[in-house]
Amino acid sequence: MPPDAGERCTPTDCVLGSWASDGNDFRLLNDGYCASATKTSAERSLMTAPNSYTAPKFNGPNFHCPHCQVFAEQGWGIPNRVVSYGAIQRNDGQDNNFKISRCSSCGLFAIWVDGRMVYPLASTAPHANTDLPDDIKADFDEARNIVSLSPRGAAALLRLCIQKICKHLGAKGRDINDDIGTLVGKGLNPQIQQALDIVRVVGNECVHPGLMDLKDDVETANHLFGLVNLIVEDLISRPKHVSEMFDALPEKKKKAIEERDAT
Repeated sequence: MPPDAGERCTPTDCVLGSWASDGNDFRLLNDGYCASATKTSAERSLMTAPNSYTAPKFNGPNFHCPHCQVFAEQGWGIPNRVVSYGAIQRNDGQDNNFKISRCSSCGLFAIWVDGRMVYPLASTAPHANTDLPDDIKADFDEARNIVSLSPRGAAALLRLCIQKICKHLGAKGRDINDDIGTLVGKGLNPQIQQALDIVRVVGNECVHPGLMDLKDDVETANHLFGLVNLIVEDLISRPKHVSEMFDALPEKKKKAIEERDAT
């Protein structure tokens, strides 16, 4: 178990990634004390996952682990040995561009270079809403697979997904601004329209669906993943669930409702 606040951690008990041994190739954090020393073990055990997916983020204190998919606290450290020109050399601890995080739930590592996770190659993005049409889901899944290596490519695919969703829901599919306006008329939350403006799907600085934008980064792509799922939830999943609930009613009650609404 990790030590409580102020206790020294050892290679055998620290699951948060701040080790006190050269054999573990990790530089000490917090003057030799556990990186989790700001929380007691009781406080760590009370961590609860948010309602939505939290993507892995460089230096993030907690997020959904790319290995076990559990929302968990993450420990961060800097390796004290690096390989340079084929030789193992000591790291002076100043190279903050190369860091390692370790999940407090499963204990597995993630490797980050220049702010990007390079291991594991598993996607950091949420899965598609199960009600997303299959032809659009293929684009969504491709964006998931490349977001760590090419966030601009992922963002371009996700804007294309949004255009395809608009067309699937009856919009013309020619002008994204008009299409989103049509969806708001069909019940899409206006706040989602505002969020789409922020990530340049609509508005004065909108990017044409399918084209790359030099301004896009991983954070922008992650917002787009969430917005695609929100649009599907608002306009496909929720009406579907309500319809399924109505269909499950006894025929007598359904007939009474239909007769009431006809008057």
